[in-house]
Amino acid sequence: MHPSCQNTVQSSSIWVDNPKARCSIFAFRRLVQQVNPPIFQHVILDLPGLAFFTTYAVLALFWAEILYQARGLMTNRLRLGFYTINVVVYALQGFLWLCLWWNPNHSMLVISKLFVAGLSFFTAFGFLLYGGRLFLMLKYFPLESKGRQQKLREVGRVASICFCCFMARCIMMCFNAFNKEADLDVLDHPVLNFFYYLLVEILPSSLVLYILRRIPAKLQLSQYHLLSSG
Repeated sequence: MHPSCQNTVQSSSIWVDNPKARCSIFAFRRLVQQVNPPIFQHVILDLPGLAFFTTYAVLALFWAEILYQARGLMTNRLRLGFYTINVVVYALQGFLWLCLWWNPNHSMLVISKLFVAGLSFFTAFGFLLYGGRLFLMLKYFPLESKGRQQKLREVGRVASICFCCFMARCIMMCFNAFNKEADLDVLDHPVLNFFYYLLVEILPSSLVLYILRRIPAKLQLSQYHLLSSG
C-alpha cells in the first residue's frame, strides 16, 4: 500500500480517539481544574486540538498526493512539507506554553489563541484547495469510471465539513482572543464549551467516519488511486 494510504488508515483510529480525548476532559474537568501549575491545564486542553489538526492534515496530504500523482508529479516534497509543518507547529506551541509558564500575562494568552486561529485558517484553506481540486478532478472523469459518483460525494462532503469546522474554530478563537466574555475555557464554561467542541471537533469527526463507513478503509483508499489513474 502507498505510504499515504497507510497514514490515512492509521489516522482513522485517531478520528475515533480524538473525540474520546475531548470528551474525557469534560468528564474529568474538576480533576483538570486542580492540576498545578496552571500551565499544565493549558497543555491538557490544547493537546486534543493539536491531534485534531494533525489527523486532518494527513487527509489533506492524501488528497494532495492523489492530485500530484494524477499529474505525474513527485510527491516527496509534499510529505517532507507535511512533516516539517507539523514539527514547526508543535515546536511553536511548545514555545508558547513555555512563555505562558514563565510569564502568564494577557498578551501571551492572546498570542496563543491567535496562533490556534491562524493554524485553523490555513487548515481550512488546505481543505478548500486540495478538496476542491480533487472534487473537480473526479467530476470531470468519464461517467463510466468505477466508483466515481461515490467518491465524488465523499470528497465533497468531507471537504465541506472540514472546511466549515476549521473556519468556525478560527472565527471563534479570534473572537475569544479579543473578548473576555467569549471565553472558550472548558473549565469555566463546561456546557457552552461542550456545544462549541461538539460543533468543531466531535461532530465533524463522527460525520467523517459515518461518510466513509461503507467500505473497508484499505478498499476505500485504493479506489481513490484507481480513479486518479483513470
